[in-house]
Amino acid sequence: MSIELAEDYRPTEDEPFMNDRQREYFRRKLTAWKDDILRESKETLQHLQDDNINLPDIADRASSETDRAIELRARDRQRKLISKIEAAIKRIDDGSYGYCEETGEPISLKRLDARPIATLSIEAQERHERRERVYRDD
Repeated sequence: MSIELAEDYRPTEDEPFMNDRQREYFRRKLTAWKDDILRESKETLQHLQDDNINLPDIADRASSETDRAIELRARDRQRKLISKIEAAIKRIDDGSYGYCEETGEPISLKRLDARPIATLSIEAQERHERRERVYRDD
């Protein structure tokens, strides 16, 4: 069952929270984000395979290896992001998407639009970050 959404649709506070249209909006947003990441990953892999040349200059080789390491680290972060996107889509499916994991209160639509994988409200996220700073080993 696909929900029709206007191209310029944006969730608003005037409609019921996490209604069918909002859930479909966020599902499409998350799916598009995941597709972009996967496309970029394929391009990176292709680039790394094409760039597999043996440079005679040691400085050029070191620079190339550093670039490669940075690229692979970025891809690893994106791999973790994909799992968060997939978890958000599962929350849409089970009806828990858009609600704070800590308090059960709705997460603001502005926050979800800016960070669709958010699991905490802004207030809960700030408390979490304060606790992290207090207990962090320096």
